[in-house]
Amino acid sequence: MRMRNKPWAIDYLESNDQFVDVNNNYSKKIKEFFSKDQPLHIEVGTGMGNFITTLAENNPDINYVGIEIDKNVMIRVTEKVVDLGLENVRLVLLDANKLMDYFNENEVDKVYLNFSDPWPKNRHAKRRLTHSNFLSSYKQLLKENSIVEFKTDNRGLFEFSLISMNTYGMKFENLNLDVHDDEPETNIRTEYEEKFSQRGHKIYWIQASF
Repeated sequence: MRMRNKPWAIDYLESNDQFVDVNNNYSKKIKEFFSKDQPLHIEVGTGMGNFITTLAENNPDINYVGIEIDKNVMIRVTEKVVDLGLENVRLVLLDANKLMDYFNENEVDKVYLNFSDPWPKNRHAKRRLTHSNFLSSYKQLLKENSIVEFKTDNRGLFEFSLISMNTYGMKFENLNLDVHDDEPETNIRTEYEEKFSQRGHKIYWIQASF
């Protein structure tokens, strides 16, 4: 997701440091960022924040961390969190390649990957969030038998992810080739999901564990 650059973005995020970690202040101590010690779920790539804020509203007994590399995107998510006053959501401005520099091993209960950049060129495969390099990070930070949940409308990325996860030895708990054909009540639509679904795209969904 690319948005127009906002020169004031970092100042705005730092002014909301009760919700946003811009400078890795909570690296290796994410639990201290929350008022309650609860199960920890992370979303890698927040989009505009509808998914993580809705999850947090529906599940006040779970702590959620949104990981986003784009400071301009993070503004939109922060606005939602601030407006809703969500005490169980925290946001971290972070490159997904540095997840294990920020989190401890075995401290996360679930990882969400929603409509990640497909990076369609073969030479960019290592940038895909389901490449084995990223799967290795998720395995380290997740507790045993925890879930990686992945959604996309991109068939190429879906097929790549299936192969990558299978090759890595992950166990497929759920697999859906068209989520909206018989949509689970628990499904929360992201902004991208709404847009792509309206265009007639199929939404692919994977839940897999290590």
